[in-house]
Amino acid sequence: MNLKECYGLMNGDYDGVMSRLVKEERVKKFVLKFLDDTSYQLLCTSLQEHQYDEAFRAVHTIKGICQNLGFIQLYHSSNELTEKLRNQDYTNLDDFVEKVKRDYNEVVLAIRKLQ
Repeated sequence: MNLKECYGLMNGDYDGVMSRLVKEERVKKFVLKFLDDTSYQLLCTSLQEHQYDEAFRAVHTIKGICQNLGFIQLYHSSNELTEKLRNQDYTNLDDFVEKVKRDYNEVVLAIRKLQ
């Protein structure tokens, strides 16, 4: 699988990230590094422990990475969760967390197929 196919699989913005980072090798390097980022694990742990400030920081980091790398679907779901936590609105949090988990797993699966 090539990088453009990977972005297609995750519903990402290949053209947008290429316009920002220019070289496919550079984009691929950062895409693969996403697998090493620990923000998602921190998010899950923080939510289990009801440490919402830490969960906010973790999901905010995920959102920023996704925005920069053009992971559109995960960007949108992490943005929604970020805003919910920013506003300290913990009602129906599980629905928002499930969207992030689903989208995160989709991105990871696509990246693993790229490797």
